[in-house]
Amino acid sequence: MIGILAAAANSPASQSTQSAVGYPSLFLLVVLGSLVPVVPTGAVVSGAAVVAFHQTEPVALVLVFAVASVAAFIGDVALYWLGLRGVRSRNGSRWLHRLQQRSEQGTLERAERQLDRHGAAVLVLSRLVPAGRIPVMVACLLAEMPLRRFVRGDIPACLAWAAAYQLIGILGGSLFDKPWQGVALAVAMTLVIAAVPAVTGRIRKMRQPKEDAPEQRRGDGPEQEPRTAP
Repeated sequence: MIGILAAAANSPASQSTQSAVGYPSLFLLVVLGSLVPVVPTGAVVSGAAVVAFHQTEPVALVLVFAVASVAAFIGDVALYWLGLRGVRSRNGSRWLHRLQQRSEQGTLERAERQLDRHGAAVLVLSRLVPAGRIPVMVACLLAEMPLRRFVRGDIPACLAWAAAYQLIGILGGSLFDKPWQGVALAVAMTLVIAAVPAVTGRIRKMRQPKEDAPEQRRGDGPEQEPRTAP
């Protein structure tokens, strides 16, 4: 992915040709990443923002923002619609089951509590927090939030998400003269941010057995028989 974006930035082709190829690719990648939470969509948007930052067209950054936010919104709504069908059907849905498998129980419970307190407004925070989108979406599905209400909350969420990752790309592009260097930095930053929840989760799991061990040793000891008076 880094090589594709860097090649697009350094290509001798005209900017109109790059736009004809780059914006549809950005749209498809973000939609795919929203439907299948494996593609690092944040890194894609940040890399595209670096390429747009080094172009002479003043509307390039505006187009990246518009394409990324619309693609993220379409992907979110499509995924939520598929999950909502699973909630309302008797046999359930493979989409909903897969989403639940990607959400830890503790994270899902926190998302449900936040949804009860703040309603659809929590969707904005879920888009900005790494690995926060899927647990909140599952909580909305389990609460059977109507699609219209989800759409109203997801619009500002996608706008804030696109703006945040585009800002990372602009910062990365402003530090280097060559676009590929800015692309590499922006993608690395977004990947590090995305890896934070996984690292903290592993650390928490490693600490948990150590914390539970003393309690088990105290509880597993042999019970002493009460002394009887002589």
